[in-house]
Amino acid sequence: MIRLRDGIHIDANRTVVADARSAVGDVNFVSHAHADHTFRTTPKTVLCSAETAALVRARTGAKFEFTESVPGIDLLPAGHVVGSRAALIDADRRYLYTGDFSTRDRLFLDGFDPVPADVLVMETTYGDPRYRFPPQAELEAEICDWLADRDDPLFLFGYSLGRAQKLQHLARRATNRPVVVGDSIRRVNEAIETVSDVSFDAESFEADALSGDEIVVLPSNLSRRKWVTDLVSRVGGVKVGFSGWAVTDSYRYRGNYDVTFPLSDHCDFDELVSVVEAVSPETVYTHHGFAEQFAVYLQKSGFDARALKRNQTSLSEFA
Repeated sequence: MIRLRDGIHIDANRTVVADARSAVGDVNFVSHAHADHTFRTTPKTVLCSAETAALVRARTGAKFEFTESVPGIDLLPAGHVVGSRAALIDADRRYLYTGDFSTRDRLFLDGFDPVPADVLVMETTYGDPRYRFPPQAELEAEICDWLADRDDPLFLFGYSLGRAQKLQHLARRATNRPVVVGDSIRRVNEAIETVSDVSFDAESFEADALSGDEIVVLPSNLSRRKWVTDLVSRVGGVKVGFSGWAVTDSYRYRGNYDVTFPLSDHCDFDELVSVVEAVSPETVYTHHGFAEQFAVYLQKSGFDARALKRNQTSLSEFA
């Protein structure tokens, strides 16, 4: 039984609850430290990577015990953000829960390597054929060339955990300009540095202290804030957005960006299809993003695929 409730509930001889806000199972798994995948009510013990534990503590102040090892469950690098893991559950059948994932190698992150399983539970954020990303090396080269050609103040926007760290590395690769980051990004940087060999050479952002030569990296949710828009205008800066949604022009207008690049920490459509083919499951459950559309595509390709619906209680509700 696979259910979408508060998190994903996988009943496989015991209940594994994945990425819930407060639901508790026999095993409580957190795939990575993004806010929409972590808990409000802390279970006694959490199954996650050491990196994810450090990041959750740094971002939320939560105090909890964690383990990286539970009998019958293997954690696999998911390639989404630092510390992200997929879970392979060996029970009556093999269940693979991907969490958010990416198969592309990106800067300091290795991509997810799919393994065979009987049941695949996968996120489908970009499970629509419109979302196909450029080859990663070409995209990174394009971003670096663009950064190197600019001499105006640049404001780069990405998630505090994930793209913000990659943007810092790309800025360092492309230029010798000072890199400054918002407080939430700085806290994530520090947490990553304590549990990995990845490092960041960035100063804290202070709006009143900008000289005009800096590359400023800020969280995506600040892109439309009035104080940010006013600051960018005052210093003659350029706002640059980074997301897989940038494949379509609407993302640029939605975020009030001047320039956008489709830099993503998720699989694109073709990569999602390739993962299903590599896992070769008997059944696929899709969730998040284009779950319905991707399940229909898989059905037409000969897979037994079903989109998870919140609070379903039986497989008949998929019909």
